[in-house]
Amino acid sequence: MRKKFFSVFSVHNVVNNEMDTPKFVAILGPTATGKSSLALHLAEKFGGEIISADSVQVYRGLDIGSAKPSAEDRRRIPHHLINILDPDEDYSASAFRAHADGIIRRLCREDIPTFVAGGTGLYLKVLSRGLFRGPGGDPQLRQALRRQAEKEGSHSLHNKLGLWDPEAASRIHPRDTFRLIRALEVYSLSQKPISQFQKEHGFRETPYRILKIGLQRGREELYRTIESRVDEMMKKGWLEEVRLLLEKGYSPGLKSLRSLGYKRLVSHLSGEMDLEQAIQLIKVDTRRFAKRQMTWFRTDPEIGWFPATHESYGSIEAAVSVFFHPC
Repeated sequence: MRKKFFSVFSVHNVVNNEMDTPKFVAILGPTATGKSSLALHLAEKFGGEIISADSVQVYRGLDIGSAKPSAEDRRRIPHHLINILDPDEDYSASAFRAHADGIIRRLCREDIPTFVAGGTGLYLKVLSRGLFRGPGGDPQLRQALRRQAEKEGSHSLHNKLGLWDPEAASRIHPRDTFRLIRALEVYSLSQKPISQFQKEHGFRETPYRILKIGLQRGREELYRTIESRVDEMMKKGWLEEVRLLLEKGYSPGLKSLRSLGYKRLVSHLSGEMDLEQAIQLIKVDTRRFAKRQMTWFRTDPEIGWFPATHESYGSIEAAVSVFFHPC
């Protein structure tokens, strides 16, 4: 990927428009690039608070596998949208947007710098550009599609979507079961392709002024970091965390327990594979996930990219300072 590093001077294009519009700094990038650490550092330096844009950190009890900030870090700096749901509760991009919007506007009124950090690209997109109004959900249809994916593979869903909505199928990865199910659900309920809803909406809403900071590593370095991170999570007791969730009676089929990494450990505890195989699959899945994240974020020209090193902190601090305190 061609690297585009951010200049402090480019921030002036962001801060000179609509000065009364709520604003926040978004810290994004693929998994294992240090987004949470940077957000904590910046929030401490600027007296701010952090909103998590992570679709797994919302769940209580899913701590180690979601790389949730520690209790000590959350005492140091207020964090929002962490531990707000039990694992058997549903959460969506629209719910995230509603919750995050209320927090951003409150912090803005109180003149508290706001940092939104996370790797769930859809959450950041709907927050910054809005969400189209499509048909509601159908839990029975979703469950049927999930069963089909489990039995026949997610490629079967992708093939079906290719017949119904070729444009959406060209943009959604064949292994992205969640987005495939939603696209098929939208067509089944409305007889209208999700790509058409998206075109009509245009994602042209601009409710905030946003400084987008992206963190990136070289591919080999990123993959090494991912592998060592998974090993460290296992040492911290990730397997026992999953075992406890199942012992509490949570279904292995829950969306939360089908998330990255958790589903492999659930499969191991269900006797479907040995632990070493589960760990190796987690590493493979996470590398693929990181690749999809970069593909998603790469399409956003507003992101200023920095190397994921502490040496970048000075340049990032300068950009953030100009954003929050323009001359």
